[in-house]
Amino acid sequence: MKDEKDEKAKLIDFFFELGMLKRTPRSGFNFLGTGNETVAEHSFRTAWIGYALAKFDNKADPLKTMYLCLAHDLPEARTGDANYVNKQYVKIDEDSAISDICDNVFFKEELFGIMNEFIERKSIESVLAHDADQLDFILTLKHEFDHGNTSAHDWIEHVEKRLVSDIARELAVKIMKADSSDWWYKGNGHWWS
Repeated sequence: MKDEKDEKAKLIDFFFELGMLKRTPRSGFNFLGTGNETVAEHSFRTAWIGYALAKFDNKADPLKTMYLCLAHDLPEARTGDANYVNKQYVKIDEDSAISDICDNVFFKEELFGIMNEFIERKSIESVLAHDADQLDFILTLKHEFDHGNTSAHDWIEHVEKRLVSDIARELAVKIMKADSSDWWYKGNGHWWS
């Protein structure tokens, strides 16, 4: 007979599983040739981008958008990060991964609902969460381009086409005009004078 764990023990398992995302590399960088980041690093900035996008939209709930962003790549703790080339050849059973992850927590209905909402992309929050996911990628690619990887610029054009909301499209244009170092370098020469 299977050993039944109590709710808190299952929660601890869930926390350890979340830790896998800190060690799961985003695999597309292998094709880009520069850069690296983990799924957890990506999800963190994506969540803040989603929050900001929702603040621009008077109808969207910023915290729900942030929650969607935080949950959007949870299955990758089990499936790994499959990039666009991998997905041409490998079928990922994300539904099973989602189901198994959700079964281990006492808030499984809520978590299952939020993960499915992201996939279905029917609410304004889920649309903004998808846009946040893409904007994070654009920011990463712009950083790589600013540091010498000219291929990153070509990738951005493809990612921009995935954006849905007006605010995300507007921010993508501004990202491309910005220098990724300006936030700390521009106007701060007094720091090292």
